[in-house]
Amino acid sequence: MKLELRGITKRFGALVANDHVDLTVEPGEIHCLLGENGAGKSTLMNVLYGLYQADEGEILLDDEVRHFAGPGDAMAAGIGMVHQHFMLVPVFTVAENVMLGHEQTRGGGRLDLDAARAQVRQIADRFGFHVDPDALVEDLAVGVQQRVEIIKALSRDAKVLVFDEPTAVLTPQETDELMGIMRQLRDSGAAIVFITHKLREVREVADRITVVRRGAVVGEAERTATDAELASLMVGRPVELVVHRAPPNRTDGGLRVRGLQVTDARGTVLVDDVSFDVPGGEILVVAGVQGNGQTELAEALAGLQDRVTGSIELDGTELVGRTVRQVLDAGVGYVPEDRNQDGLVGSFTVAENLVLDRTDGPPFVRGGALQLRTRDAFAREKVDEFDIRTQGIDTQVGRLSGGNQQKVVVARELSRDLRLLVAAQPTRGVDVGSIEFIHKRIVETRDGGVPVVVVATELDEAVALGDRILVMYRGRVVGIVPSDTPRDVLGLMMAGVAPTEGEAA
Repeated sequence: MKLELRGITKRFGALVANDHVDLTVEPGEIHCLLGENGAGKSTLMNVLYGLYQADEGEILLDDEVRHFAGPGDAMAAGIGMVHQHFMLVPVFTVAENVMLGHEQTRGGGRLDLDAARAQVRQIADRFGFHVDPDALVEDLAVGVQQRVEIIKALSRDAKVLVFDEPTAVLTPQETDELMGIMRQLRDSGAAIVFITHKLREVREVADRITVVRRGAVVGEAERTATDAELASLMVGRPVELVVHRAPPNRTDGGLRVRGLQVTDARGTVLVDDVSFDVPGGEILVVAGVQGNGQTELAEALAGLQDRVTGSIELDGTELVGRTVRQVLDAGVGYVPEDRNQDGLVGSFTVAENLVLDRTDGPPFVRGGALQLRTRDAFAREKVDEFDIRTQGIDTQVGRLSGGNQQKVVVARELSRDLRLLVAAQPTRGVDVGSIEFIHKRIVETRDGGVPVVVVATELDEAVALGDRILVMYRGRVVGIVPSDTPRDVLGLMMAGVAPTEGEAA
């Protein structure tokens, strides 16, 4: 089935998320929609899937204009979508999830689970998925859950398949398996739209590449295009993709973590007996598939977790049991993974956000009064130093682009007298130009003798930034290895397989 989008425009108030986008996807083709987070890729696909209604433009399937009032209409027309965050019911079996929403019944109105099981087996056998129809979804590995999502789409006879950032929660090995599945689907005649911002994956699997920037199509590229060429199209200027860093000059002291455990309110152990050291002048990257305790570890280092046992020593000073204010005063800088939720106050100005955690005393507060001239001079200096694109320091930070919002957070945290930097996914949701800048500043912080802990879910970022890589799986440390460890070994570690003695650092 041929898919064609003509002049699709979608507005949210004054924001134009899609600006007269044209896209054609042929049967038997993997068409990659490439662009940074916030470029409008997912919005466009949500219009196609009936989740949003376009303000202008039309959708054609096999040259016939179609109108979708909701996902049900899109599915009935042969469009399937594999979402970044799976739309599965964990306590249901695979067969129950696959039949959900288009249940088959037999005598007495009973659900025909046998028919659903047979359908799962038929599709699984066809593509070599190895999925048990009677397995509970909550017991399946993440990669297998994604195959269940694909089976769901194929069970509805989907001829157009949309994969929306499908590798965000996968190990490298699971990503390679997914690429193989996509090729099989393409060879069976499906039209595939692959949404991603990862250049490696684009070159691996795409037949055609369309690049989107700020809601508009800015060009097409061949799969033979280099990373630098693709990045330049995405950002609109040449971008340096390599992180330049000299070997670490490690110093005495730094961070010492022993037997760290973090539990939630129900008593579930989220970080389990974690121990490691980070000397001054080193970047330790904490890697792993998202949801394996990395977030809670970073929050514990910043004093943001309440239920913590074990020891966190910074230059010999114990931080466990201290308040967030005391942890900050000890010299800990913290870049949270969700800048909007934890890093910024959107209605505050750029200047106000740049001193958000520094209003308890000099130089910005004296005698209980905020020193506006001092604050504003500091803010102007940081706007220039960190290349924050804003109309002025009095602009509400919520009006800035995602990359510039992240620069505000990074500027604030790196402008303090640091003895430890903890950065959780510091480049999440920012363009490759901002990534280049943020990586450079993190390396400069390391080169200044500060221990740095970076949480990274992107393996490319972990390898590029880390002097060593600590891999977590289900809250525990699988191993700590050099950054030049082969990708396949790192991928196995992310799946819980410990490295051999020769591979560990």
